[in-house]
Amino acid sequence: MKDKYFMVFCTCPDEVVAGSIARTLVAERLAACVNRVTGLRSTYAWDGAIHDDAEVLLLAKTTGRQLANLSARIEALHPYDVPEVVAVEIGGGSERYLAWVGQSVTQPE
Repeated sequence: MKDKYFMVFCTCPDEVVAGSIARTLVAERLAACVNRVTGLRSTYAWDGAIHDDAEVLLLAKTTGRQLANLSARIEALHPYDVPEVVAVEIGGGSERYLAWVGQSVTQPE
């Protein structure tokens, strides 16, 4: 069965947290690659107030078989009460790159 591939979005409060989560996801083979995008601002409602904060966006590439494990690991590591973990299926792309993603991510037993 051919695995599905996903791009997982996660915002972090700063580069230190983002870097720590990114390194952990790759080291534990939950993600093949995690990009960190700085200079992001997020506007959102929380606890009855509108917030506008600087954040760092993580873009993690993983497989469908590891998606739940990756999501759980982010939630365990993240300082937010409700971290953003949004997965979008990758509908296409470089076959060589996607094969590398699959090889780089360990399948759960």
